[in-house]
Amino acid sequence: MVATSGVTDAERLRRIETVTDATLSRLDVADLFDELLDRVRELLHVDTAAILLLDVHARQLVATAAKGLEDEVRQAFRISIGQGFAGRIALTRRPVIIEYVTADKVVNPLLLETGVRSLLGVPVFTRGELIGVLHVGSLTPRRFAADDVRLLELVADRIGVASQARAHSLDQNAALALQRSLLPTQLPTAPHLDMAARYVPGHVSGVGGDWYDVFLLPSGWLGVVIGDVSGHGLQSAVVMGRIRSALRAYALVTDDPAEALTLLDRKVNHFETGSLSTALYAMISPDGTTIRISLAGHLRPVLVAPAQPARLIEARVDPPLGIGYWTPRRHSTTVDFPPGAVLVGYTDGLVERRGELIDTGIARLVSAVPLAPADVVCTAVMATLDTQNPNDDIALLVIRRTAREIAGA
Repeated sequence: MVATSGVTDAERLRRIETVTDATLSRLDVADLFDELLDRVRELLHVDTAAILLLDVHARQLVATAAKGLEDEVRQAFRISIGQGFAGRIALTRRPVIIEYVTADKVVNPLLLETGVRSLLGVPVFTRGELIGVLHVGSLTPRRFAADDVRLLELVADRIGVASQARAHSLDQNAALALQRSLLPTQLPTAPHLDMAARYVPGHVSGVGGDWYDVFLLPSGWLGVVIGDVSGHGLQSAVVMGRIRSALRAYALVTDDPAEALTLLDRKVNHFETGSLSTALYAMISPDGTTIRISLAGHLRPVLVAPAQPARLIEARVDPPLGIGYWTPRRHSTTVDFPPGAVLVGYTDGLVERRGELIDTGIARLVSAVPLAPADVVCTAVMATLDTQNPNDDIALLVIRRTAREIAGA
């Protein structure tokens, strides 16, 4: 039972100011947890304090930070929801007080070994979802008051906000690492072809699902892919990785880009329900003279050839991947790739600008592509289209057909 509060208004205010101090926000999460535990031990005159965060997949609470119970963290102590003191708090999602600790009320042997006599614990929430438990303990028997519970709940709120920020940061870092690990570190070499690429993460929206891929097939044809998974963050990057791997597999079983994207669409609809993606898949012949291309909701690539104006390839744009189990037949288009020509694939982050029609950005891109080596083309395009602070991820892939008879090729 919670004791009647004997805390004065002045002391109550001091407590609140101590745990809501703005300077705490400057600490990283680990240091913030330690500092909050130190302060709550001092304010509540307790001997132990601990934070256990929820492992969602295991349905267990994991000791994450502790004062007076450091071995709990060092041993990575875990407890299932519903078991013991902390597990009961997580199950009921309500504060729990144990005035007299006994072996039948706790399952953590460290609490008994430390000699804790009384315990108070509260759930930790983020956006209404349980993410952990915060508890404190005293080596001498005591009755925790209503003000003690409220103070601990205030600290738990602070922990919840910090944990949310940490989770977001971890997701962003993981997504960026995953995305970059799946982008080719080095493009393959192929006869008659010169290739270069650029990738720029969006600074406002965060990491998304933009990607490109280039691979040599056993037939000698070159597979060229550029795509965009809707959304941002870790989930989009994960879906992007799955789609990339699946398309590589389908490229080995069919020499028709449209059929490969049809198989990929079935996979996305079945295993990635709710994910919408666009993709360009092209195959370039071993002699470099021909391109077969299929578009799944993706922007048409730019083709620039000697003595010809730059243009968008006249290819049919079929529906994106993942719009439903029934989609119309996909199409492949075959186009010539003359010596010296440049093919430019890209994602919408390159050409979309707020307050501007996307056609304007595409026209700007078409006029910006020079007849030049692939890396020079990438540099010129990125400079012309002002890609310093994009609102979305940008993927750019340039392939130029070379020939000995062309000077400087």
